[in-house]
Amino acid sequence: MKTVVRANFDASVEAYNRYERRTGRFTALARLLVAEMSAHGEGAFDAVLDAGAGTGVSTQAVAERADRPVALDISREMLTEVASAPRVEADFDHLPFADDTFDAIAFTASLFLVPDPAVATQEAARVLRSGGVVGAVAPVGWVTANGTDVFADLDRESRSPTGSEDVERALADEFAVTTGTWRFATTADDVRLFHSIPAMAARLYPRLETEKRVDKTRELLDTLEGTFEQRWRWIVGVVE
Repeated sequence: MKTVVRANFDASVEAYNRYERRTGRFTALARLLVAEMSAHGEGAFDAVLDAGAGTGVSTQAVAERADRPVALDISREMLTEVASAPRVEADFDHLPFADDTFDAIAFTASLFLVPDPAVATQEAARVLRSGGVVGAVAPVGWVTANGTDVFADLDRESRSPTGSEDVERALADEFAVTTGTWRFATTADDVRLFHSIPAMAARLYPRLETEKRVDKTRELLDTLEGTFEQRWRWIVGVVE
């Protein structure tokens, strides 16, 4: 599974950057998440782990509030884009850090991509210091103006390996959590662009090869029109 996730994101750099240039969504999510984490923490952050750093846009947001950000990702190709912090290639299940290393850990749009977030949250609890803070963001979905799921009339679901409820449950098992939902206006073109990222196209066609997966996704979403609401669940936990 980890090999598949790594390959998906290794192939996603260009499409990820294209989506971010158009929407700024991952930057916005990271800034909002770190702000919530700061509000629930005990003070200014020193060392913060950006877990699932991708191309580094979330790391830049972390660096705005932390003296020593560290970018971690399973994808070497993604990490080559990171220029704002030390880079570590690793997965969430085996964090290569000593106990009590970080003041905070941010899983910006990343924890929902692992099959068992409970293992990752246990590792997060291990490397966090007393009073440390963890944050995660997971997609809830896209809805029309009347609240209908955008994918309701299509023959596929846009489904994460792990749902937002499971991410929230895993964090609640290890931390005292606070939650909420962020809503963003988006367009049909943006929905298509998001799902054209190979790693995100896997939400629709996980068993297809990369090019076929993206082609099928574009075909599926070709007739989508209008504006929608994109919803992301945020969860912030504090070490008890």
